[in-house]
Amino acid sequence: MSAVLLDPAATASLQTAPGIRAQFAAARATGKRAKDAAESLGLSEGAVVAAHAGEHAQPLTALPLQGSWLELLQALGACGPLMALTRNEAVVHEKTGVYVNVSATGPVGLALGEDIDLRLFFAQWHAGFAVTELANDPARPPAQSLQFFNVHGRAVHKVFVREATDRAAFDAVVQRFAQPSAGYVFTPRPAPDAPRPDADIDAAGLREAWAAMQDTHEFFGLTRRFGVERQQSFRLVEGQFAWRAAPQAITRLLDEAAMDGLPIMVFVSSGGCIQIHTGPVRNIKPLQTPSAQWINVLDEGFNLHLRTDMVHSVWVVEKPTADGVVTSVEAFDAAGELMAMFFGARKPGQPELQGWRDLVARLPGVEEVADVAA
Repeated sequence: MSAVLLDPAATASLQTAPGIRAQFAAARATGKRAKDAAESLGLSEGAVVAAHAGEHAQPLTALPLQGSWLELLQALGACGPLMALTRNEAVVHEKTGVYVNVSATGPVGLALGEDIDLRLFFAQWHAGFAVTELANDPARPPAQSLQFFNVHGRAVHKVFVREATDRAAFDAVVQRFAQPSAGYVFTPRPAPDAPRPDADIDAAGLREAWAAMQDTHEFFGLTRRFGVERQQSFRLVEGQFAWRAAPQAITRLLDEAAMDGLPIMVFVSSGGCIQIHTGPVRNIKPLQTPSAQWINVLDEGFNLHLRTDMVHSVWVVEKPTADGVVTSVEAFDAAGELMAMFFGARKPGQPELQGWRDLVARLPGVEEVADVAA
């Protein structure tokens, strides 16, 4: 029995798996990425992937998975190098390496490999599939991946086979966790809750608690304690711990880090996974298409694709720690979604790199860009 997972928002013409498969294949044939092709049909990516379960003749096939997602990721260590992909609406983060040192405490997990560095929030992992997609060029092998989605059909993490992957070990992992009869129900993504009015927040208490932080990981608890949204917290401590930068700051940051050879950390979250790159960035390439503008990092082992046209606000944020101030640069889209966070490379117990602080100090601010434009 195949698992057909239809998005309730689907149009009547797409309410069968064969219809979804045919129209998705047509959209993919135009060059659309899988996520964009699914959304062009009015469906979530998870629902479209699920519609490809079972026997059919389309280029993409999906085998439902079930089990402990932690145990599945731990099993991937035997496969050798794989490409880990975590994305949100505006940024794609790709790292090639081995899944090692994967553990969890309750629903929160970690992967602490030299290259694959993840923070895993398994409460958001709703469905998983082994996906195979035939290439347009018959001389190329099919693309093989594991794809995981939240309850709204949004991808939380993907794992892709690379040339150096042990394919027999990968196939063994797939067979171990395969559950062809597994069925999942996706629900529409609800509108985000509106943040509380600034006047309802204890801003003085927030600033005092912020100043008392000893670790950057305390920040999440601080926002929950004061019932404050992330950017809202920045506004309430603006001028003391947070400053606005211009949207162009993200491109400048990557360009200057590459020129300086400065190792940085790049965090991208899907909601169910935070994927981290630590190290230098070298090959920075802008790309403009008819529908989007991108800044790309195209390095061996690390690729980043960030929609610069979706950058709505950028903040420089300082958090006190036992090791001194830690500075982040955080980009948000127009909906207030966190796109990516950037830090100077550092390990616990070490102070922040002075080169990182110097780079951040050179980033263009809103006022500076406004003066130039005038």
